[in-house]
Amino acid sequence: MLNDSNTCSTSSACPAPGRFPGSPSLNSPLLSVLVPVYNERATVEHLLRRVAAVPIDKEILVVDDGSTDGTGEELSRLAAHLPIRVFHHDRNRGKGFAIRTALAEARGEIVIIQDADLEYDPEEYPKLVEPIVRGETNVVYGSRYADGRNPLPLTHFKVGVLVLTALTNLLYGTRLTDEATCYKVFRASVIKPLPLRCERFEFCPEVTARVARKGERIVEIPIQYHFRTRAQGKKIGWRDGIEAILTLIRYRFGG
Repeated sequence: MLNDSNTCSTSSACPAPGRFPGSPSLNSPLLSVLVPVYNERATVEHLLRRVAAVPIDKEILVVDDGSTDGTGEELSRLAAHLPIRVFHHDRNRGKGFAIRTALAEARGEIVIIQDADLEYDPEEYPKLVEPIVRGETNVVYGSRYADGRNPLPLTHFKVGVLVLTALTNLLYGTRLTDEATCYKVFRASVIKPLPLRCERFEFCPEVTARVARKGERIVEIPIQYHFRTRAQGKKIGWRDGIEAILTLIRYRFGG
């Protein structure tokens, strides 16, 4: 069951459907920010206020993926104060499924994925969408490793990212440094027609495989990253890494 609890365009606080107050230009492409959320009550308000404060023309679509820690109730409260559209899954379906729910409702010309924790900085949206706005590419990834200065510790998470990135480059002929980044930005006309099947964390390898097979050039932009541990709430595990590897192989030779 899916429930849309609030739509910004129905509020008198919204200057036009889908447009965020304070945007620099109503003629600039609308950015759809897709925020899948599962048990992130401690961080979701801070994150959404930061997203809302970014001076870019946008809509914010948040999907509560069956949270059990009060996140859903918190989002319903925030929907009365922030220009966000909130959707609720009646049970946990996975990050990929939540992204697909938000993507189906997105109205923007450009789409970006935003995790509900605080590992990534929404303030970097302008530089991430710029190559698409300028017509240089249809796909941009925010890379945690692109500038060669990598302060991240050598954890099993980092090793997993490096392995997945190397496998992606081998299988698809890409030259990526960070396949598993959350910050993936697409022209809507590219991502919306994709027959995505992902339900969990395999969204990343599936969407990368599909756009690479379509011949889209993926441009990487260096970004900041503030990693957290499993004790701090990180949810991805080794099983998800195996599924990501299988997904990359599956869509290279079938799919």
